[in-house]
Amino acid sequence: MKRFYKQVEARPVEDGWQIALDGRMVRTPARAPLLLPTQAIANVIAAEWDAQGDDLDPLTMTATGFANAAIDQVGPNHESFAAGIARYAETDLLCYRAENPQPLIVRQAAEWDPWLEWARRRYDVAFRITNGIVHVAQPDETVSRLAEIVAAHGAFTLAPLSTLVTLTGSLVLGLAVVNGDAEPDVIWNASELDSLWQAELWGQDAQAQAQADAHRREFDAAVAFCRMVSV
Repeated sequence: MKRFYKQVEARPVEDGWQIALDGRMVRTPARAPLLLPTQAIANVIAAEWDAQGDDLDPLTMTATGFANAAIDQVGPNHESFAAGIARYAETDLLCYRAENPQPLIVRQAAEWDPWLEWARRRYDVAFRITNGIVHVAQPDETVSRLAEIVAAHGAFTLAPLSTLVTLTGSLVLGLAVVNGDAEPDVIWNASELDSLWQAELWGQDAQAQAQADAHRREFDAAVAFCRMVSV
């Protein structure tokens, strides 16, 4: 799409903030008003629209994308969307450990156990850990409790949380980001531990690195959006 506007403005309205392009309010792809909960989000989205050249590039408008998803996809389907995220509690990355070699087993324990302990303390849940890839059922109480935690979040948090959980393979790591209890680098490195281990042993494949870099950009965009929701 060609750029069709000159002036971009973030405007306060009764229920939040909106973005005006030459005085006309922006709408989502589903034609709903792009109503934003915080000034921080509005300012970033306005900056994204203002930074566009002659052609609009959606890939450079990540905050706009999360806001559109929150309004068009999460809002009307809050219960089912939250349930989809919560299902990661049943197969959380942190509960599946290597069978060998011993140095990798030790490294996983060192980097993953603290986050499971964080979840235990914060949410009063317990986890079952296994070695290998055979599914291990988590306690019903844990799955139910974490589902409640996820469902309690609003649409503007669930949209980026979905990205965080999908990229890391871990509901626990995603919730740690949302709660502001973790540095992004620490969470990302924990989720990529197995890949980093393989790269250290055999070297990094260029294609795999390019994909990892793309995923890291998505991860960082989701982290940034989460932080703006509470500002």
